[in-house]
Amino acid sequence: MEIIRVNEKEYQVISLLGRGKGGYSYRVTDGTQEYVLKQIHHEPCDYYQFGNKLESELRDYQTLSALGLPLPLLLDVDTQNERLLKEFIDGPTLCELVEQDEMQEDYFCQMEAMCRILYENGLNIDYFPTNFVVQQGKLYYIDYECNPYDMQWDFAHWGSKYWSKTPAFLTYLENR
Repeated sequence: MEIIRVNEKEYQVISLLGRGKGGYSYRVTDGTQEYVLKQIHHEPCDYYQFGNKLESELRDYQTLSALGLPLPLLLDVDTQNERLLKEFIDGPTLCELVEQDEMQEDYFCQMEAMCRILYENGLNIDYFPTNFVVQQGKLYYIDYECNPYDMQWDFAHWGSKYWSKTPAFLTYLENR
């Protein structure tokens, strides 16, 4: 099994959870508890411009936590190796729920509540359904990315296209 260190503490990789614009997320364990370890990557992304990805993650986490959005806790930061250790939120992603026809109206209501907070503060998040996990009926935003509000990228105009079996969502499934 692969071992990844965060500030000299070892974590055993259980599985790759996914690859995003800014990094790879792994499900890891210290032998007692499970976590998410995000390894920042510097692969090009032709539709998004980054500054310092680690600084951006930390700034966005502080911003969203201060607003009270339901997020996994940030537990540790390894600046030298560009790694974040996060709380593991156990549950299905919204992507899985859409795919399995298990979406519930309450998830949209929870998203609307998040949007009110975000929009009042001039922000958008990445509304793609792989960035949300449901645990015991509660919706968590498991990414930390946030950006200045732009109507083109808000939930109603972009994100909601992927929260049901729309042509955009089905195209995503075909190409993933």
